[in-house]
Amino acid sequence: MAGAVMALQAHAAQDSGATITIDNFTFAPAELRVPIGTVVTWVNRDDTPHTVVDSHQAFRAKALDTDDSYSFTFMTAGEFDYFCSLHPFMTAKVVVTP
Repeated sequence: MAGAVMALQAHAAQDSGATITIDNFTFAPAELRVPIGTVVTWVNRDDTPHTVVDSHQAFRAKALDTDDSYSFTFMTAGEFDYFCSLHPFMTAKVVVTP
């Protein structure tokens, strides 16, 4: 029984985070759907620095060099459009569900 509880806790811990990769001047996935409380981490795999900036200023990362990362915990439901302030054509969205 204790093993089953530990397995469930480990599974829940894995589900509490999501990763968005920045590569070749794109965010992938372009749209990510997550429940409230999820920690989303952006990882820059590009050779060029990038930022992650919410259109409504809920979050903003400094410039991320190659292999740098930035995390934000989404505590409210809604749609969060974001972009790279260094390359504004790079856009994507996080949809947070209740």
